[in-house]
Amino acid sequence: MFTTKAFIKKNKVGNYLKHVREHYIRDDISCGLQECENCLPVESFLSPDHKNPCSLFKYNHYLILDTNVVLDQMDILEESVLGNVIILHTVLNEVKHRSLPVYKRLCSIIESPSRHFYVFINDHHKWTYLQQDEAELINDYNDRCIRKACSWYIEHAPKHKFVFLSDDAANRSKAMQENIPSVTVSEYVKHLKVNTGLTDKLSRKDFHGQDAAKDVFPNHLTSVELLTGIREGRLLQGTYRASRDNFLEGFVNVDSYEEPIIVQGRAGLNRAVDGDTVAVELLKEQEWVCPSEIVLEDEGVGDENVDDVATKEDELKKATKRKSGAKPTGKVVGIVRRKWRQYCGILQGGIDGVYQLFVPADKSIPKIKIETRQAEFLRTQKLIVTIDSWPKHSRYPHGHFVRALGKIGDQSTENEVILLEHDIPHSQFSEEVLNCLPQLPWVITDEDVKKRVDLRHLDVCSVDPPGCTDIDDALHCRVIDGNKFEVGVHIADVSHFIRPGTPLDLEAASRATTVYLVNNRIDMVPELLSSNLCSLRGGEERFAFSCVWDMDQNAKILSTRFHKSIIRSRKAMTYEEAQMIIDDKGKCDSIAGSLRNLNKLAKILKQRRLANGALVLASPEVKIHMDSETMDPLDVEVKKLFETNSMIEEFMLQANISVAERILEEFPDCAMLRRHPIPPSSNFDPLVKAGRHLGFEIRVDSGKNLAKSLDNATKTNNPYLNTMFRILATRCMLQAVYFASGAYQKEDYHHYGLAVPLYTHFTSPIRRYADIIVHRLLAVVCGSDSTYPDLVDKKKTSDLCVNLNYRNRMAQYAGRASIAFNTHLFFKGKLQDEEGYVLYVRKNALQILIPRYGLECTLFLARKGETSNVFEYDEEEQTQRAGDVILHAFDPVVVRLALDSNNIQREKFVLQLVKPFIDGFSVPPLEGAAQEKEKKRKLPTAEPEKRKGRKKQK
Repeated sequence: MFTTKAFIKKNKVGNYLKHVREHYIRDDISCGLQECENCLPVESFLSPDHKNPCSLFKYNHYLILDTNVVLDQMDILEESVLGNVIILHTVLNEVKHRSLPVYKRLCSIIESPSRHFYVFINDHHKWTYLQQDEAELINDYNDRCIRKACSWYIEHAPKHKFVFLSDDAANRSKAMQENIPSVTVSEYVKHLKVNTGLTDKLSRKDFHGQDAAKDVFPNHLTSVELLTGIREGRLLQGTYRASRDNFLEGFVNVDSYEEPIIVQGRAGLNRAVDGDTVAVELLKEQEWVCPSEIVLEDEGVGDENVDDVATKEDELKKATKRKSGAKPTGKVVGIVRRKWRQYCGILQGGIDGVYQLFVPADKSIPKIKIETRQAEFLRTQKLIVTIDSWPKHSRYPHGHFVRALGKIGDQSTENEVILLEHDIPHSQFSEEVLNCLPQLPWVITDEDVKKRVDLRHLDVCSVDPPGCTDIDDALHCRVIDGNKFEVGVHIADVSHFIRPGTPLDLEAASRATTVYLVNNRIDMVPELLSSNLCSLRGGEERFAFSCVWDMDQNAKILSTRFHKSIIRSRKAMTYEEAQMIIDDKGKCDSIAGSLRNLNKLAKILKQRRLANGALVLASPEVKIHMDSETMDPLDVEVKKLFETNSMIEEFMLQANISVAERILEEFPDCAMLRRHPIPPSSNFDPLVKAGRHLGFEIRVDSGKNLAKSLDNATKTNNPYLNTMFRILATRCMLQAVYFASGAYQKEDYHHYGLAVPLYTHFTSPIRRYADIIVHRLLAVVCGSDSTYPDLVDKKKTSDLCVNLNYRNRMAQYAGRASIAFNTHLFFKGKLQDEEGYVLYVRKNALQILIPRYGLECTLFLARKGETSNVFEYDEEEQTQRAGDVILHAFDPVVVRLALDSNNIQREKFVLQLVKPFIDGFSVPPLEGAAQEKEKKRKLPTAEPEKRKGRKKQK
């Protein structure tokens, strides 16, 4: 038996086509109850032995859920205390349509025999299928189907009892009228006989009796008003990014605007959370403001009082009042799409009662109000909390506790905290993914040799960081025709093992990148590939994708060719080992000669690249030495760089450029490229002002002029000064992103930092999924592989780029967080004076960079909630004056560095100024054993000059 639905649809050509959908109805679908005599026996995990221990019902029973229960209360459903749950197919389909992550979590529970879940195909069952009424809304229809299935179970199996769980009051009321036992999830959980902290995990859309009646935020516009406003151009849609330094400021990135739109204060932010897609209304130009130069932290301890926020809003208005540098400013008027997730953090101390404030580790996320009856224990733990709602009358979003990760400060749980906080997929690879891997022993066959260029006779070698096992690239260089060079970059052929559309491919696309933490690595692909079959290890034959150039003595490329190949690396070296071979004149073998030629050509390539305007930027990178037994950090030092680092970088850059040119030529609409947008000139204001103070003119009208200005910004008495300029220039940049070539005009393909018109990523396919896509495109160009629909679909490539850009950004943040945590562990219990530099001057604080440890910390100039009576801030010059001492950006200082023992979970240093000495503010230097004397790197410590009687210059 089946039903049909027919409808007419007009196609692109203008013809009308009749579509007929058939819906089959069956009478042999089993109910899943093991003791049922009326249904055919099927595999079912429902068990009469499992008891749902709820005191509301004095009988054992099965549970039937509506859709919202699954969507909102998944943290409860994942608890093993609940079992014998019937998931209707109507519910399963609606969950899949509305939230794929929740759907995957539900499927994981359904597949577990110990959980006793069963899927009943109610929408194809003869006695539970219902047709949708003509004027019936889809939600009402689904609710009616769910109630029909509940009634059928009650009639079909009278020996068994069934309870319907729903948080929808109207649906629950109709169910009661139809004699279906029904309760809310909250009622059911609170009456469980086994309820160890389960009530804390209840998703709460609202708290009752706790919020003030007065609205804290403006109303959001309705969905219809938002869509209409965006379509008509009155509203702008973009992604909201919260400031990490000022909880009352954020920015909305809108595609049609070169600069992000500033939003400030409660009315401006209007309950937006970092990552949300929002609708913003642009203010009149006379109401535009400047980005704030003030550090504001949310010090609220409750939801009822907003007086402190109002005070800080007034302070913010004074700091950002309109002047010549005002930027586009707006206010959030509605949320198009939320991007809430699970957050890691701690409970805020000093709050009594069941309502607590959760403080996320990510400073861009607001505090979250939760309800818990185990606050005393949870204050000692790192927690995971999720947001449920944010009503307009609440200062903070409402959420619920998900689980505890471990004790605060416990190193064993910190990696998981970092991965969860930065949304890094880190679960074990599934069986279906592992089933895609080749069987061992893996060998290269004669058939493989016929399909590839055999380069095993070449002296290929690799140069990587110490301890590297995922070796992506190798090189060779040999002299041809007497005065020419053949240079080859050989990249691991990962795309050979990862075929499009397989579970392995989908998992790699989702992960997007390998994530590197201190002493830990989260692979994008299984270890068999990353550290074995794809890794170009010394002495082993491997598949590669080769980019080979013929070059003259001046590193000019005479010809380029690409092919899939077979190589055998002669040696896998570290940067230091390769440098030692180059420097050792006694080494005259083929590898030494190849390395010296590569190094010579790389220097020419780099010199030419810099002459074209490429930027040499900097960031403080450190290496942490760990105890091999306890895994505690032993020392922190700045990473050493060798000429070989630059050598490898130059050839990787050149390979990426050559590949970008080739794939764009063949795929003008769907090539995956990488662009680095030109930063707005206002981004460089801190850099320009810092240079002006030191007597340097920093020109930012072009990348080439910026590069020249940075090269000239040096002083013999301060060797670290130029590095500081480059660090600050790095902070002024926009982020480089992946994109589909057809999504932008050609003039927007430009890579600002590298000063090249075209660029992509080809050289690291073991750890970057973008490179795998580029390999597939290049393989089609070379005739080594065939294309497939998704590869040439501009829309799908653009959607993939969105995920790649997000995952890459999160991986960078996670790596920095891991270094920061281990640096904090290193400083635990220590107190020492360190030399540093002023990186930024804020209205109420100084950002201090401590190069020895790569640390950037905030030195507040006044206690919280107070105004400094020592320092005077000059916004125009961006300086802080204290008597005769004036502090500018890049001024050297000495600070006392200590870890706040009460705040290690917040990764917070306490800084005190030692030098220059300012009466009433500075502390005397440590002496003797209290101060560590062993310093691996000496930095200039001259105080800023004392300027007497100097007038302000406008």
